[in-house]
Amino acid sequence: MILNKRIPLSYPFKMVKWDILITSIFSTIIHFLSIYVYTLNLPITLGAFLGTSIALLLSFKLSQSYDRWWESRKIWGSIVNDSRTLMIQVLNLSKEDSEIHKEVGYRQIAWCYSLGQSLRKQDPFKNLDSFLSEEELKRIQHHKNIPLILLNNQAEDIKKLFNKNSINEYQQIQIDNTIVRLTASMGMAERIKNTVFPKSYRLTLQFFIYLFLVLLSFALTELPGFIEIPLLVIIALPFFLLEKIAFNMQDPFENKPTDTAMTAISRTIEINIKQLLGQDKIPDALDSNKFYIL
Repeated sequence: MILNKRIPLSYPFKMVKWDILITSIFSTIIHFLSIYVYTLNLPITLGAFLGTSIALLLSFKLSQSYDRWWESRKIWGSIVNDSRTLMIQVLNLSKEDSEIHKEVGYRQIAWCYSLGQSLRKQDPFKNLDSFLSEEELKRIQHHKNIPLILLNNQAEDIKKLFNKNSINEYQQIQIDNTIVRLTASMGMAERIKNTVFPKSYRLTLQFFIYLFLVLLSFALTELPGFIEIPLLVIIALPFFLLEKIAFNMQDPFENKPTDTAMTAISRTIEINIKQLLGQDKIPDALDSNKFYIL
């Protein structure tokens, strides 16, 4: 997630450098063709009309991409709330059983980290040995969906509390409902991850942006000297930048600066749960010396 810090110029430049290079090349070619071969001067209103249409398409795409990004952030906001709720319920509804309390709390921390790593196609077992016993790690290592089996283990521990009469039937239903909501949040995040934004839409948009710039380049051939080349690059910049921003935001689980800050959110959940458990060693919240945090 991009923070409220100074964004280095290298970041937007890296996004559009190849597009700017291509724009500079074909505008230079058109400039020399108009001087030495044939001057084709198109009316500037043609390019302006096409540019307005492209701006509307870009606005729509940016809106759709932001909706996906914002939905992912709301999902992780729900995960924060339900993780806290689960821990409060286990601690206050069940009778004294500190061992299971700690197991459930630490497993919930592990689930958050594992889910974030799974969504980013990273190792879902990374650093889980800090929160799970060696026995449990061996039991779950053959599963393909690690967050899912961890939630299943949570439900099994809640069933143990019920069988030991630490909680009654109504309390078990309340805690199970929290686990159901966590499962639903995981499914919604996986839906966003596995639903590909139509590639044909992006390719079509890029094609019309370049078509607009080519037509505009022909409309600017009467300008003196080489002024049409830097002018065209300046006009092209906002179109390319907005298209790249929309492209990066449409996939919020790709380990990029525009990602949902799942690792930082998981650390917040870890801090909250450990404090509720009365643990001594509480980690600090994640910070970043960069302009984004993951």
